[in-house]
Amino acid sequence: MNDKRKPVFEVLAKLNIEYELDDHPAVYTIEEMDNLGMNDKGEVLKNLFLRDDKKRNFYLIVMCKQKRADLKELKTKLESRQLMFASEESLYEYLKLEKGAVTPLGIVNDTERKVEVIFDCDVFNFDIVGVHPNDNTATVWLNPDDLRKVAVENGNAIREIQV
Repeated sequence: MNDKRKPVFEVLAKLNIEYELDDHPAVYTIEEMDNLGMNDKGEVLKNLFLRDDKKRNFYLIVMCKQKRADLKELKTKLESRQLMFASEESLYEYLKLEKGAVTPLGIVNDTERKVEVIFDCDVFNFDIVGVHPNDNTATVWLNPDDLRKVAVENGNAIREIQV
């Protein structure tokens, strides 16, 4: 088993979460993901790793792929300071993820629970969603409530908002 994926599958097993796994070539964008032709399995999610301007708060935004994140609007909804994309260094430091592999399942690597997970409410309108298992060469298909369960189990702060 891929070392990056191992913590994800350990948590999914511990929580008795059912999933399906599809291996595929590395993808870095939603467009590349769409080109794989797996959209009939469920809704592929878009994930953004953001921070405030003082690097005090880090957010993992989990949203429907067709939506665009308005950082000013998110700032207001999160009652945050100015938001921006976090660096690749911060992404690796907090979630042990690399660019192109941002996933809500990466929260299992946040042992200090520094990252707040922000779910777009619309994510929960789907029966099955697709996210990476800590690398961008596979997609895990599971129920969105189970994504929430993983974050809850890890102890991270969670919010649901309309993105």
